[in-house]
Amino acid sequence: MSDVEQYIEERRRRDPEFAEGFDAGFTDFKIGVLLRQTREAAGLTQEQVARKLGTQKSAISRMENHAEDVR
Repeated sequence: MSDVEQYIEERRRRDPEFAEGFDAGFTDFKIGVLLRQTREAAGLTQEQVARKLGTQKSAISRMENHAEDVR
């Protein structure tokens, strides 16, 4: 286990609020990564995905790049 992983685990044990925020942030991160990987595997651009979802390219970019406000 790396020093960073060890620090995160220790902090999660001591601080439930940190653990909750960390878990939520990690879930958002994974969703963005999965969106990008799936889009690229399908050979689609952000613009094409946005059109299919009825949204703007900028919204897809924010999701993929883990921006906190993806409205």
